[in-house]
Amino acid sequence: MSGQHRAATPEPAEIEGLLRALIGMMRDGGMSELDLAFGDVTVRLRGAATVSVVAPATVVIPANAADAVTPSSDYAIAAPMIGTYYASPSPGAPAFVEVGDTIAAGQIIGIIEAMKIMNEIPADRGGVVTELVAANGQPVEFGSPLIRVRPGDGRQS
Repeated sequence: MSGQHRAATPEPAEIEGLLRALIGMMRDGGMSELDLAFGDVTVRLRGAATVSVVAPATVVIPANAADAVTPSSDYAIAAPMIGTYYASPSPGAPAFVEVGDTIAAGQIIGIIEAMKIMNEIPADRGGVVTELVAANGQPVEFGSPLIRVRPGDGRQS
């Protein structure tokens, strides 16, 4: 025996959970590309919406891979473009959102200035703001987390 451990083939829900965790880690880390290889399995993640998985009929995942992924219940609302992030509509004005605010999908959470154009950034989902990640006046990349939101009304279950 070669000393390699072949884990049992994971269930589709386990694979989906691992992929969602990887996508979340990419989004939170501001990464736009991620390539992983586990034996005969290659996972390639690109951009915010493109996911492709190339795998043989049997998926092999190291026994401790699930333990290494600890997804958070908070969701990062990411920058849809490159530019400078502004947390308020004008200097000295109150911020669009603060930690603890309950926001709705479509609510403006900030502005990104790109090529001298001010672009309002709407929340793509509602929830309670748990963290302001991007600082006012900070340059941001496509996919950089701007704020973190706990889905729902913020109450822990």
